[in-house]
Amino acid sequence: MKLHIRRTPGGPGTAVYVHGLGGSSTNWTDLATLLAPQASGTSVDLPGFGYSEPPDGFSFSLDAHAEIVASHIESLEAGPVHLLGNSMGGAVALLVAARRPELVKTLTLISPAMPDLRPSMKRLSDPRMAFAYLPLVGPRVRRQLAALGPRERAMQVIKLCFADPGRFAESRLDELEEEHSARAAFAWAAPALARSTFGIFRTWSARGPASLWAVAPTVATPTLVVWGQHDRVISVRRAERTARLIPHARLLVLPRTGHVAQMERPNVVAKAVLGMWESVESGAW
Repeated sequence: MKLHIRRTPGGPGTAVYVHGLGGSSTNWTDLATLLAPQASGTSVDLPGFGYSEPPDGFSFSLDAHAEIVASHIESLEAGPVHLLGNSMGGAVALLVAARRPELVKTLTLISPAMPDLRPSMKRLSDPRMAFAYLPLVGPRVRRQLAALGPRERAMQVIKLCFADPGRFAESRLDELEEEHSARAAFAWAAPALARSTFGIFRTWSARGPASLWAVAPTVATPTLVVWGQHDRVISVRRAERTARLIPHARLLVLPRTGHVAQMERPNVVAKAVLGMWESVESGAW
């Protein structure tokens, strides 16, 4: 498999960044730059996202994505890395830390996709998405969604994921529009998004050892959990339980912040992450 990767040259450590559902490696540009003096970074486009074309037969399950991330970390030959994940990428990072602890030095989870089955139209970037796969009305809704321009799609995502969309820089919006334009030409992009969404729901419905709530207590890695107080995608009510279940985790809840704290509040998140790294190095975490 070939992955599209954005590299941020920097300090002696190594950080690996994993984006969320519908996101890409560009979601980490600002945070990776702020952390670069301490750690060189690689941010991956997961299979089916960004510019990474998925191979035939890829399942798009969280487990499959976790295997890809673990393989990428191994390929770096840099020893244990600082692993950071947001949303779906947070759930993927959690699985990697639980199953391959030798690969992960520290773990940062930003609004990880822990099970959250509450029904709410507010969690959709476009309310019409709820009807896209229903009989009769589905085809018409999908045509309407497909007719949206790339800038409209980009703004919908920002309005969903930011507590204050005005904090999103115009230059970043231009970049996101360009990315959405490129992805519109990829035949595999929409199916990959749909199948990864179903993969998340399958894991959320799992019981016993396969549940993410059962995986969390098996993570021995020092962990920082970051959540936005105004996260509309994964409720902040999942934050306390997530941090409590992971044995060596601490929780940071940010006011006036939505689902992508690393994009909306990169400076604050960078300070928290660096604080964890320093504490781990000194044995004080």
